[in-house]
Amino acid sequence: MQGLSLNPRWTDWTGKRVWIVGASSGIGAELARTLLARGANVAVSGRRADALAAVVEGQPRGLALPMDARVPADWVASHDALCKTWDAVDMVVFCAAEYRPLRPWEIDAEEARRTVETNLCSVYYGLAAVLPAMMVRQGGSVVLLASVAGYLGLPNATIYGPTKAALINLAELLYAELHPHGIGVYLVNPGFVKTRLTAHNDFAMPALQTTEAAAASILSGLARGRFEIAFPSRFTVAMRLLSRLPYRLRLRLLQRLMKTP
Repeated sequence: MQGLSLNPRWTDWTGKRVWIVGASSGIGAELARTLLARGANVAVSGRRADALAAVVEGQPRGLALPMDARVPADWVASHDALCKTWDAVDMVVFCAAEYRPLRPWEIDAEEARRTVETNLCSVYYGLAAVLPAMMVRQGGSVVLLASVAGYLGLPNATIYGPTKAALINLAELLYAELHPHGIGVYLVNPGFVKTRLTAHNDFAMPALQTTEAAAASILSGLARGRFEIAFPSRFTVAMRLLSRLPYRLRLRLLQRLMKTP
């Protein structure tokens, strides 16, 4: 029943207008391909125009819309263009991300700026562009792609992890503020997914999933109207439980995960 769901349930994608930002590869690209196959109109955005064109190649309902998510004016211009083409946007999926495994003593100022602006600031730029129209319509949905790395301070995620923790916090307050206005807010927390970002890791990644499996899990969660869509379930439940341990236990366990320099 709809009343038992925290959000609207997305079961029929026919004709729906979905904008995926950060869709030139990985989860975003796979989600775009899957939604196109289900009958949605899908716009894909990112900095790599050739990769975007490949995602929607041969798809009359697909639209490649190159932009830099780190530039506020790009969000406004792209949203205006979509509204002229589609009249309105039903769902915006925030997938843009940067990641490089770093320990605290390896922090680089430029790397930190670029990662925070891509993973976090770009979401604020996008919300500033799309929410006013959704508020007028009293409808629409936003999907934030965070990570289980935002649950707690994991090794190698010195910059990436805090940006994802911020997105988790942001999704919660967005839901509280926007739900009364008919706007859906969905938080996606994947575990390890095989993408160009996780290819940087030089350690064994437990419960590593394909992008196809990740896209299927996201669509399953959207169909159920869930607020948090976390997968794979066993891994994400274990991480959530670890994050709720008292600091005396949690920090000791985290230290065991760390490798000495």
